[in-house]
Amino acid sequence: MTNRYDEKERRIHCAFSEKCGGCDYAGMKYDNELAVKQKYIEELFGEYVKVDDIVGMYRPIYYRNKVHAVVGLDESRNVIAGTYEENSHRIVDTSDCMIEDSQCTDIIKDIKELIASFKYQPYDEDAGKGMIRHILLRKGFSTKEIMLVIVTAGVAFPSKNNFLKALCEKHPEITTIVQNINDRRTSMVLGKRNIVLKGKGYIEDVLCGCRFRISPTSFYQINHQQTEKLYKKAIQLADISKKDTVIDAYCGIGTIGIVASKKAGKVIGVELNSEAVSDAKINASINNIKNATFVNADAGDFLVEYAKNAKADVVIMDPPRSGSTPEFLNSLLKIKPDRIVYISCGPDTQARDIKVLVKGGYKVTACQPFDLFPHTEHVETVVLLSQLKQKPDDYINVTIELDDMDITSAETKATYDEIKEYVFEHNAGMKVSNLYISQVKRKCGIEVGKNYNLPKNEDSRQPQCPEDKERAIVEALKHFKMIQQK
Repeated sequence: MTNRYDEKERRIHCAFSEKCGGCDYAGMKYDNELAVKQKYIEELFGEYVKVDDIVGMYRPIYYRNKVHAVVGLDESRNVIAGTYEENSHRIVDTSDCMIEDSQCTDIIKDIKELIASFKYQPYDEDAGKGMIRHILLRKGFSTKEIMLVIVTAGVAFPSKNNFLKALCEKHPEITTIVQNINDRRTSMVLGKRNIVLKGKGYIEDVLCGCRFRISPTSFYQINHQQTEKLYKKAIQLADISKKDTVIDAYCGIGTIGIVASKKAGKVIGVELNSEAVSDAKINASINNIKNATFVNADAGDFLVEYAKNAKADVVIMDPPRSGSTPEFLNSLLKIKPDRIVYISCGPDTQARDIKVLVKGGYKVTACQPFDLFPHTEHVETVVLLSQLKQKPDDYINVTIELDDMDITSAETKATYDEIKEYVFEHNAGMKVSNLYISQVKRKCGIEVGKNYNLPKNEDSRQPQCPEDKERAIVEALKHFKMIQQK
């Protein structure tokens, strides 16, 4: 099958989808995919507020501005590059991915040929030998600048200049090239040391009217078009004024904090990644922002100290998929910002944290999902929490223990992420999607949203849960006592 995009139905047809496992909804009409995601968010947040309609993409293909390929050899000893096959470390040689920037995938194709031509040995993770481990490309959507990161197992790079010359002749559009040294036997992609081989060692992009520097290890949203919509909505919900002090927690390279600084009196960004903080400070300077400072610290640790003698009017938080921590949430409840804007790519853990904040005196007043990751099961959400207006004597001190962070008990209900984790740990790394879980839940008589398991006459090409994954999900449901043991 040839990879192609059906413009009428906004459906991708991908030859690699079954092996790759990256696109859970490959083959499904995009409108139906959005309906599935909408219902998922409604199940999580519908008890608090009416969930706004999910914001999808007009043309949901080739949107990833960050492209990563593992390098290896096939059975015939040919150089291949792509992603790991689902539930394994076998590489799927994805020559034309429907969600990755097409210019970046073309560069990877030519790098594969050059690796073979220069007789560079791909890294063998089992033997711990070889040279080339990964290829990473990042592209500025607005600037069109391209950064290539070649991850090697050591510093040695034989015939480096000839290799770079040959590559740049084929692709003069590459702005900068970095060699990243990862000499550890680890599944982590990047090591700690970078050697700039061409250009400045970073690229820049323009987002929401601000210019940002992006380094090899810095976090930057992979879908530029949708991120602009998301950030504009988040700042609109925050309702920031020049009197406000805004904390941008988990700030990365400072993107949303710098955009928000134009409306705020003061912005404090907090980020654990030191390289990202360095970029954030430079980004503030590039954009002539004088009212933003950036702190290299764990967001939870920072807020614990900050809460001792300072206040904030607005907190914008965008934690990792695993969510926030009890320490951070406790401190958040101590400083009592008027508004909390919680951005998340992990709605399950976001719902868990929001339950704690609601218990601590906040009300969910808006919830807006965005599809930043079309054709995958992932969805991004922006939730606004507003402080309940009470008299000073009416406030209740709430201390959150780790046990309170569970959104529900295992005896009554497990989240989709908890089910996935159980399946992964007990089935040799097997991955299952939200769609598969909902299909199995329905078979077992567990109520799910009506759009989660669309009938075949609505979308005959909707993927159905394979038998092995169904068995694994059933075992997880039994473990969490959502169905009875037989």
